Amino acid sequence: MTLSRLVFRSMRKNVKHYYLYFFALIFSVTLCFSFTTLQYNPTVEAALKESGTATAGFSAGSYTLYFIITFFVLYANHLFMKRRSKEFGLYQLVGMTKGLVIRLIALENIILFVLAVGIGMGIGYFSSRLFAMVLLKMLEIDLVVKLSFSQEAFNQSVLIFGILLVVILIQMVWMIRKVSLLSLFTASNKTDERVKRFSVFHMMMGLVGIILIIFGYYQSTLLFNVEKNKIFNDLYVHMMVILGSTILGTFLVFRYSVALIMNALRSSRNGHLKVTDVLAVTPILHRMKSNAKSLTLITLLTGLAVGIMSLSYIAYYSSDKHARQETPYDYILLNDLGLGFLDALEREGIGYEKHSFRMGMVELNIKDLLDESLKDSTVFNFNEGSPTNVISISEFRQVESNVMLKEGEAFITGYDSMLEEVLSLNAERDIFVHSGDTEIPLYITEIRDENIFPHRVLLGTPVLVVTDQLFENVLNTENEEREFFSQVGINLVDKDDLAIAEVLYQQYESERGVVFEGFEDYPYVQPSYEETRKGSLATLGLTIFVTAFLGLAFLLTTGSILYFKQMAEAEDEKEFYTTLRKIGFSTSHIMKGIYAKQLFNFGVPLIIGLLHSYFAVKSGWFLFGTELVAPLVITMCLYVIMYGVFAVLSIQYYKQVVRSSL
Repeated sequence: MTLSRLVFRSMRKNVKHYYLYFFALIFSVTLCFSFTTLQYNPTVEAALKESGTATAGFSAGSYTLYFIITFFVLYANHLFMKRRSKEFGLYQLVGMTKGLVIRLIALENIILFVLAVGIGMGIGYFSSRLFAMVLLKMLEIDLVVKLSFSQEAFNQSVLIFGILLVVILIQMVWMIRKVSLLSLFTASNKTDERVKRFSVFHMMMGLVGIILIIFGYYQSTLLFNVEKNKIFNDLYVHMMVILGSTILGTFLVFRYSVALIMNALRSSRNGHLKVTDVLAVTPILHRMKSNAKSLTLITLLTGLAVGIMSLSYIAYYSSDKHARQETPYDYILLNDLGLGFLDALEREGIGYEKHSFRMGMVELNIKDLLDESLKDSTVFNFNEGSPTNVISISEFRQVESNVMLKEGEAFITGYDSMLEEVLSLNAERDIFVHSGDTEIPLYITEIRDENIFPHRVLLGTPVLVVTDQLFENVLNTENEEREFFSQVGINLVDKDDLAIAEVLYQQYESERGVVFEGFEDYPYVQPSYEETRKGSLATLGLTIFVTAFLGLAFLLTTGSILYFKQMAEAEDEKEFYTTLRKIGFSTSHIMKGIYAKQLFNFGVPLIIGLLHSYFAVKSGWFLFGTELVAPLVITMCLYVIMYGVFAVLSIQYYKQVVRSSL
């Protein structure tokens, strides 16, 4: 019999094994080629040409995707080779050399790989248009997306998967050459020996694992809490401690804590175990040593994917609010420049509301408004005051009409929301501010959140609102010339006039530019709210698209790995199910135990991974946006649903195995 004929007979015989591996290859190629084709799609390139981060975002996403795919395919190939170990042993038993077996398996892999790459590229090519439409929808860009074949994307994908094929062949050669003939017959049945006696060491390590995770969670709540964090002054050291304790704790939980809980459960029943317990608890304990690493990896990848997707979605979800913080009015005119824009609006019959402000400047030391415990912090330097904008109470009443101030009183508004999470300010404090050479005592009545001036004017500092008389005194005692001394904020009455107003605002761009000393050739032009929002949306939309794409890859990878492992375990336990069926247990009785086992295998990594992502996101979500709950809950729900799909598929496969066991 020729080698080629033997190859095709072997492939026909192993269809039930091959389809799993074949699916993994097609899935990997589809993801890779659709993402790469999307990157070189002319419509997408035209839509993102003004974004300076588009190329970097696609490149970072591509490299991460390659890593995920490589890991996934190598794992699937390893599982596939392990399940066929007896077949490789039989080949050698009938006289075939290891070299001939390697040639046989290599030829099978090459044929499968070429077919998978061809099918995957075809699916990826057509699906790239769908992904492009989703991306442009997120960016609020109305363009017609056409299918476009990119030779560069094709060459890049062929190169990547050519290298991956070589790596797979090397893995295959190494697996066959390193093992003996006897070990090939037993490789697929190797499992852990059950720990007959749960020692004190195992118990202590199980408790340590739980404590480490709790410690990591607790420290994550203190990561940006300068007031309560008394141990770690270095942010990066603190982050590494949290990461290290969480990763080590996760491994110890799967390696020892699960066994501790399961043994406690068995002990509580005095050895009287139901069939459900035998089918659920015993296999989990029996395989926990070998499964600990893979379950740890799956849990960490789940936490990483959910965390990254949640933070990206938080930024995208909060883009409107973030843009409004950056540009608090629809249109802003600084230093009385470009006032002709108002006349243009009136000529077009566009209604608007106008708030006019004059600005003063004082030196305010933020230290005076912090808790006593933060004043001596080594993390921040509070030794000097910072320039702070001042406005009068009468002009602030344009924003809020019911505020009052007495002589010597003031309040603060517009304090940066991100800084508020790290350095919370306290009201009802007596402070001193400096205007020129004059020291002014003030009593701060409250800290408000109304935002009045754009980010470029404030540069992270708050606004001090004082009485009218004090404001005039500040203007008269200032020594230095300020960059900004007035602002006119305009909000449209009818948002349907936005398109015309945007055109008019752009027409006065040259008149609106604020010239700074030393930068006469580069005047600062304040963008409109819509410009700020769309610019933010272009960056954040691409970011969430790339992270969502990678999150999908992570999800399908971790879910598929769990599914593949359960398929392999189901085949290994088939003889056990046959025995149970022969002594009278029905399929429904056996499935009760399998339900409990699948609940553990899919539920525990998912729950721990979601907890990891929750505490990770909770520690620094305010750096990315203004809304936490909705984006986090939506992302987690999507992950739970997708994991549920894999769990159902796994249960259905077990049910087929149980039914065919007798």
